[in-house]
Amino acid sequence: MLKSGNDYLESLRDGRRVFIGNEQVDDVTEHPAFRNAAQSFAMIYDLKSAPENRDVMSFEEDGDRFSTYFLMPRTQDDLEKRMETHRRIAEWSHGLLGRSPDHVSSFVTGLAMKPAMFEEIGTGFGTNIVNYYKYMRANDIFACYTVLPPQGARKPELYEREGMTVPTLRVTDEDDNGVTLNGMKMLGTSAIFSNETWVGNLLPLAPNQEKESITCAVPLNDPGVSIWSRKPLEKYAVSEFDNPLSWRFDESDAMVIFEDVKVSWEKVFVHDNAEMSRGIYVQSPSHSMGNHQSNIRFLEKLKLIVGIAHKIVEANGVGHIPAVQGVLGELAAQQAALEAIIQGQLQQPEVLVDGYININRRYMYAALHWCTTNYSKICDVIRDLMGGGPFQMPADISVVDNPAMKETFEKYWSVPGQTATDRMKLYKLAWDLIGSEFAGRHLQYERFYAGPSFVVTNYSFLNAPWDAFDGLVDDILDGYEAGETS
Repeated sequence: MLKSGNDYLESLRDGRRVFIGNEQVDDVTEHPAFRNAAQSFAMIYDLKSAPENRDVMSFEEDGDRFSTYFLMPRTQDDLEKRMETHRRIAEWSHGLLGRSPDHVSSFVTGLAMKPAMFEEIGTGFGTNIVNYYKYMRANDIFACYTVLPPQGARKPELYEREGMTVPTLRVTDEDDNGVTLNGMKMLGTSAIFSNETWVGNLLPLAPNQEKESITCAVPLNDPGVSIWSRKPLEKYAVSEFDNPLSWRFDESDAMVIFEDVKVSWEKVFVHDNAEMSRGIYVQSPSHSMGNHQSNIRFLEKLKLIVGIAHKIVEANGVGHIPAVQGVLGELAAQQAALEAIIQGQLQQPEVLVDGYININRRYMYAALHWCTTNYSKICDVIRDLMGGGPFQMPADISVVDNPAMKETFEKYWSVPGQTATDRMKLYKLAWDLIGSEFAGRHLQYERFYAGPSFVVTNYSFLNAPWDAFDGLVDDILDGYEAGETS
């Protein structure tokens, strides 16, 4: 079933407990901190089922039609269909909604392609993952994930004293019906706008952290679940003109707290297995499929950045200067290079599970590394091109409401070929992407959405063909003996 935008919005009115500070939000679809972002996600649901997108962004199976991000790829055409689905979703939000509905869905789809792995963890867990995948697919579920412990809990021995509570989520009880969860998980990006959260671990656990190894799915309106939002930036956006990106694309981030939350065994996929709590992602297509979406999403964002750079240069009348053209040429080359790496993921696919085809993991991790290490550098380039332009603008667009001020504004702020209002509009957009608090959140997000830098780099180390590289050196070394002279 393909969910409509209205269906999606209605699914958020489910009694969830969302907090902004000490304020409990009754309806995230109407609250001024979240309503526009909720509409942005609803837009994705409407557009992907529109006639012009339906054939690419959905597929038929078992007599029903499902979103393409649930498609288990068996052919090159399947990979291309999935990629184009990710691209269109990212394009509609300019890559600013990182945890859109296709992200966690791709992770779960990759896991469900290898149910035998879960049966080795525990009897029935393989059936559970397949059934959960089918449930998500049939109901077009939007899931976030909470797969990291809070930073203060990453050294458990700090809490192994009488009277201390370990803040990270763990199983505190279990019975014939399921498990009981207590604790906190981060970082619930888009949790406020999701139907469920995938609870798990993307960082390695110590062998004695079996109770923290729980991997399960939890509806976000379940009793005992509460969502504590960070500062919602949409709430403080002055207007769509002054904060065009914060106004509609703040997906928000949140800590999700679990207090005596009951999870039935049918929604448990890993239990009492610290190694496989993380291993399930890298030993299946899951991690590569989910982060392939991240690559594509970043590419669409980079296109917007490059477009803003070019428009800023034109507005400042410096596009004829060779040095400035060189800066734009470098940005264009970087965008093309990233796009080529992503295309290469499809052109040299690999098989991880018999019967299915997967994107090239090594190229995906190379792109992931490129994105997380270059974003701040690219933003600095745009800052250089903007110069002091953003600070020359009035506080907000209300100046045009006063006829006399509007006349003065157009007289002194306009440039040949561009009105003062249009110039201000461009700089407000650029600043919201590069310099505002919304931009600061994205700067931090792009550095850490895939984990700490050493983790991202290690993925490339683990997937590099070291035997082949070493063989090149050995072929030369084996071709001559020590002491031989001409």
